[in-house]
Amino acid sequence: MIQNKASARQTDMTHGSILGCTLRFALPICAGSVLQQMYSTVDTLVIGNYCDSAALAAVSTSSQPLEILLCIFLGIGSGISILVSQACGASDQATLKKLLRAAVFFLYAAAVPLTALGLVLGPLLLKLMQVPPDALPYAVQYLRIITVGILGNMGYNFNAGILRGLGNSSSSLMLLLVSCVVNIVLDLFFVAKLGMGVYGVAWATVAAQVLSWLCSIWYIRRYAPELEFPLLPRQFDKTTLRKMIKIGLPLGMNTALYSTGHLILQVLFNLQGSTFVAGCSVAGKITSIANIAITSLSLTMTVFSGQNLGAENHRRLCRGAWLIPLCAGTITFSAGILVTIFCNPLLALFTRDAAVLDFAMRYIHIVLPFTWMYAVMNVIMCFSNGIGEIKYPTTVNLFILWGVRIPVAYLLSQIGYGGYAMASVPLSFLSGMILMLFYFRTKRWAELRALAKNEP
Repeated sequence: MIQNKASARQTDMTHGSILGCTLRFALPICAGSVLQQMYSTVDTLVIGNYCDSAALAAVSTSSQPLEILLCIFLGIGSGISILVSQACGASDQATLKKLLRAAVFFLYAAAVPLTALGLVLGPLLLKLMQVPPDALPYAVQYLRIITVGILGNMGYNFNAGILRGLGNSSSSLMLLLVSCVVNIVLDLFFVAKLGMGVYGVAWATVAAQVLSWLCSIWYIRRYAPELEFPLLPRQFDKTTLRKMIKIGLPLGMNTALYSTGHLILQVLFNLQGSTFVAGCSVAGKITSIANIAITSLSLTMTVFSGQNLGAENHRRLCRGAWLIPLCAGTITFSAGILVTIFCNPLLALFTRDAAVLDFAMRYIHIVLPFTWMYAVMNVIMCFSNGIGEIKYPTTVNLFILWGVRIPVAYLLSQIGYGGYAMASVPLSFLSGMILMLFYFRTKRWAELRALAKNEP
């Protein structure tokens, strides 16, 4: 556990009110999610107001090839967070040190070749995605620049996961705040002042990501010296690395297949033209603002389940398994309805193009009122991941994308309703929620319930 000055920022999720400690831990993550949305939203605002719709479409599509390259390794970063939370719950300091050394080694071993791979394969993937011709030059330019920031991107995400696993969510917020301010200032300076367009937005993103990573290293080394966090790769425990990969690789493969599915959907969206893509991009910024509770409570659930499993507090573990998803669904439902009602003035902040606004409003009205189902589904998935049960939620996640969302979207396109392809999204939410509720009928859940009943 982090000691000294950082100890006051930790949240022990094995004692006290479940919703109380959940909300205390989730609020900084929620604020961080707002900052991350500002990160990309400011990019969209600046591009939408100072460039054309082709540039806006380019920024929204060009990051997806990079996400596919990164997602397997960021999934392993999530595995690190799970193992850290379990070790933290068991108060196992020696295991924590081994995990940190293995994480730093893996970061460098993965990020350097990924940067080279992204520079070579990224533009080819954009062409395969059928990016609209008027947006393609911008997209290639943007992708090549942000690929340079892979080490900073992965490094910050790894370190933020470590801090969350330790029960410290507020420090990640402060580090992200610094990065967000830098991104906004550089966006405005490069694009609004210097007229650098997509080129300026990309360099602002890279600078902010690298700064986030460096600040997270400084924080852990300064305020948790007992963890002996290494700056560069050094001797590590191979068994710990294998365990980290064993848990994280399925998460990463799940994310990779999920991202590949989204890329296929993006191809369908791209075939509808730049205006449609720009409209969905703008709507995505609004829906993500309404859905910040999903991210924060999902990450909180992973830490909650990991810490309580490590502490062998099974009764509390089982109670939180239904209480936290219920909380996430209620908050997301309320936010979704509110944002849907007031979406018009929010959308007008991004663009004045009437055609783009029409598609954006269509997307919001079809998708946003139903995202509470996704909240319930995702939080239960994170509960399962936090206790090391990866297979069931991975199977469900892949089914709702490849078995529901993609087929329905392409079916709508084939029968002449490609402009309503987003209707496949709420259908996948419904399917996923129903399937994840069946988790409470699995053998593993029955085992946890039996352990909870036997506790004094």
